[in-house]
Amino acid sequence: MICYDYITEFIRNTIRTNEENDVVLSEIRRFADLNNIPILQPETARLLFVLGLIIKPRRILEAGTAIGYSSILLAKTLKPGGIIDTVENQDEMIEIARNNIKKAGYDDRINSIAGDAAEVLRCLDKKYDMIFMDAAKGQYLELLPDCIRLLNTGGVLISDNVLYKGMVASDSLVIRRKKTIVKRLRSYLKELCSNPGLETSILPVGDGVAVSIKL
Repeated sequence: MICYDYITEFIRNTIRTNEENDVVLSEIRRFADLNNIPILQPETARLLFVLGLIIKPRRILEAGTAIGYSSILLAKTLKPGGIIDTVENQDEMIEIARNNIKKAGYDDRINSIAGDAAEVLRCLDKKYDMIFMDAAKGQYLELLPDCIRLLNTGGVLISDNVLYKGMVASDSLVIRRKKTIVKRLRSYLKELCSNPGLETSILPVGDGVAVSIKL
């Protein structure tokens, strides 16, 4: 947690969760908890969902599918006929995600792409209204130029885990083996906030979320 525990607990007890009345999302969260698979924290999931409803995207790109929770969540915010392209490089995760996506009834709206995010993004030439960055944290800076290239003017880039357990904000919290990731995330945030083509806000929600709009 990067926020006071009592604040996080209050938020989680106050917001409407995305699992309410959604059997598939509930099953995915239970599976993730039992198998130590990281998915969106409840407050981050709610933020992502509300941002999607505000943006009303027709096309979404997601870097980092995991087991499909966020893809399914975002599919609920698409305009009619909208499509999500989601990229994942772990075969085991891809298989689970595709099964979950099919179970949720979104296999016609979510296009699951197997491969390294950097390689896949370089090959894409579509434009997106929304991009969700949730790939390997050390890869964010490498992916950023293509994210900006692929994002429509007025489109929104949402980056998860940017404060990484508070380590990005405080050297006193940095674990030795995480130094490289922390350094790269700091560089990523510096680039986001200094890029003249973007306007960015950083929110201490979940593990840290950056929201950027392309000017």
